[in-house]
Amino acid sequence: MPAQFHRPERRPAAAFDNLVGSHDPAEETRIAHATASALLARVRADDSGVSAERLIAYTGKHGIDEIAELWSKAPARSLPGALWRLYLVQAAIHGDPTTTALLYERGRVELKSADAVIAGAPSPASPEELVSLIDTIMRGAFRGDFAVALDRAASFCRVQGSGATHTADDYEVTEPDRASDLTRRAARLSAYADDLTASAKAWSAGVLT
Repeated sequence: MPAQFHRPERRPAAAFDNLVGSHDPAEETRIAHATASALLARVRADDSGVSAERLIAYTGKHGIDEIAELWSKAPARSLPGALWRLYLVQAAIHGDPTTTALLYERGRVELKSADAVIAGAPSPASPEELVSLIDTIMRGAFRGDFAVALDRAASFCRVQGSGATHTADDYEVTEPDRASDLTRRAARLSAYADDLTASAKAWSAGVLT
């Protein structure tokens, strides 16, 4: 990530201009919740969609470090925690769409649930189509029904997590280190899925803050 920015042009919204270093956990939590709420409100108020598109493209241009500074320490089942997990999923897909597509397809075949339908990817999905899918989900989070976007992201994580689990089983004997990496990835995706689903329910109930 570049060390310097030309402000404010390269920042997507005002909240990103107000990063505050803090070692006080209570203050960090307050900042996380305040920036998440302000940013989402600002983007949703922009009927042109320009702010949303900037946020969707943000990590591709700038990396994820500054978003991490804002939201990575927030409770998983909170507004900043949900936004952080959306950005993590997006960054992972953009970073390695080929592996994502392989794991997603394996999960789609193996997982006996409606998650592949809810996620909304083609069957089978190419790497490019999964990149487009996560950007569409992000767009829905910023401009559409936030709960639906979280549910779609959760379903995506479940499908890919299933694929990682089954692929790990394939490598257990011949490549145990790779199997371990895939097992950890599956556990991480499963946790993201549970947190995003819980956040979606909280948003629908009007209690996600």
